[in-house]
Amino acid sequence: MLPPRVVETDVLIIGGGTAGCLAAVEAKEVRPDLRVTIMEKANVERSGCLAAGMNAINAYLNPGETPESFVRYVRADAMGLVREDLVLSLAKELNRVVKKVETWGLPIPKDDKGSYLARGRWNIRIYGESLKPILARAVYKAGVAVLNRVAATGLLRRGGRVVGAIGLGVRDGRLYLVKAKATIVATGGAAGIYKPNNDGSAHHVMWYCPFNTGAGYAMGIRAGAEMTTFEMRFVALRTKDVIAPTGTLALGFGARQINARGEPFLQTRFASWGGERAPTCLRVHAPTLEAREGRGPCYLDTRGLSAAKVKELKAAYLDMYPNLVLYWAANGIDPAVEPVEIEGTEPYLVGGHCQAGYWVEEDRRTTLEGLYAAGDVAGGAPYKFVSGCWAEGAIAARAAAAYAARVDLSEPEPEEVAAETARVYAPARRYEEGGDGVTPAEMEERLQKIMDRYAGGISTFYALHGESLQVALRELSRLRAQLPYLVARDRHELVKAHEVIDRLDVAEVLVHHLLYRRETRWPGFQTRFDYPERDDAHWLKFVNSRRDPETGRIEMYERPYRQLVPGDRYRG
Repeated sequence: MLPPRVVETDVLIIGGGTAGCLAAVEAKEVRPDLRVTIMEKANVERSGCLAAGMNAINAYLNPGETPESFVRYVRADAMGLVREDLVLSLAKELNRVVKKVETWGLPIPKDDKGSYLARGRWNIRIYGESLKPILARAVYKAGVAVLNRVAATGLLRRGGRVVGAIGLGVRDGRLYLVKAKATIVATGGAAGIYKPNNDGSAHHVMWYCPFNTGAGYAMGIRAGAEMTTFEMRFVALRTKDVIAPTGTLALGFGARQINARGEPFLQTRFASWGGERAPTCLRVHAPTLEAREGRGPCYLDTRGLSAAKVKELKAAYLDMYPNLVLYWAANGIDPAVEPVEIEGTEPYLVGGHCQAGYWVEEDRRTTLEGLYAAGDVAGGAPYKFVSGCWAEGAIAARAAAAYAARVDLSEPEPEEVAAETARVYAPARRYEEGGDGVTPAEMEERLQKIMDRYAGGISTFYALHGESLQVALRELSRLRAQLPYLVARDRHELVKAHEVIDRLDVAEVLVHHLLYRRETRWPGFQTRFDYPERDDAHWLKFVNSRRDPETGRIEMYERPYRQLVPGDRYRG
């Protein structure tokens, strides 16, 4: 085993994805003298949710829109409950950060007047296949140090303050001890907690990046940070099998949802919800009900598209999801002749589409001193998408840079370093000493089965109730009791072992949140059989949690909702 590598920096950014790259550059721009370091599990050139690119920016203030109108829209989409201060602050940054990335080389098509091409009310088109390499080049040009192939495992503290993090070298197996004055978590959300649509060798064909395993959440949970709104899960509506985005079909090409009978059910059976303009959770809930009640499968109706439009559609997918075009070609599918079948994915925890994440202040400070959060890992501000994550990265970077400039570098608690070192290598040492045990793949499969069956997965049409959630907690406790038998046979499995431990930590908090909110606030995302109605009188508030670092006990809190922007909460 190689000796630990010690790194000292002013600002440590955990995660080199969307928010992390923008945060790194922003920090160097506001304080060029600061040392800024990114710790990235993969390689910043092609990591995180943007690894394959994007074909649109989905949060942008097109002409006629304002930060306040954006808040009203997001609030309505979140069924009236949102951290308006957070949404408003990022909305004020959206257009600036988009233009900033354009100056770095992102191609954004324009009309003959030089305006961006809108794709819906809040969207603009981009040519984003190389978006991640563009961000990476900006990071290196800014003089940011990058630790590629280092997976963060735990935060380091000194007297209650976060003073850096420990990481595990994915390729070399070395421990990285990074001491920092300020730390920003930007690791993204959590996939793989629930059993996915596809089994076997295709189990990583999913909507969200399969390598975003909730590590950022888990590190904060173990350190005692306050978390919020985990119960607002995200279920994506996607094309069947390939799990490709449907927004391109619906927004870009006007495809409407129809059921197996050819009925446009959003415009008929669910017209009172707003039809195609219904909140996101209801647009997923509607086809789920159609399938549950025997009118599925459901489709996006692309029949009648011209040959030119089909070519344009395929070009749009080649910018971000070429697998769908290859699937059509391999199976002889012409979307102009037959509609595209759709389905809901397994639930995810994603603070950029929903609200699961750290409870933060407007400057993205968490409840742990010295720790900030940005992007999908930050809670309370949904509908961020790519540009909103950039905006949060910029906000967090400015605050973290200012904090780092006024504090000294501190040594982490020696006992904590020793405990985390032992924890990191424990699965490998168990295998070396005893051989057999529970593999990460076996534990992951069991976790996903528990969550799917008892905590509202695909097999129960995402619906749940108090009794099933109590069973989930009991089964997760039994699974946790198996952790002393978790083994890693090589370095790859050692990383996988920590990914499944992180997922288990996140899953337990999630179930506590699902159990605590006794209403159905977000049908499709959070559907309760025993409390089927929204209850503003008692539940127009945030559900928060904190796990005691000493006892492991999860405590639940309630935080008030504050309306800052005038207007109807349920109309965008």
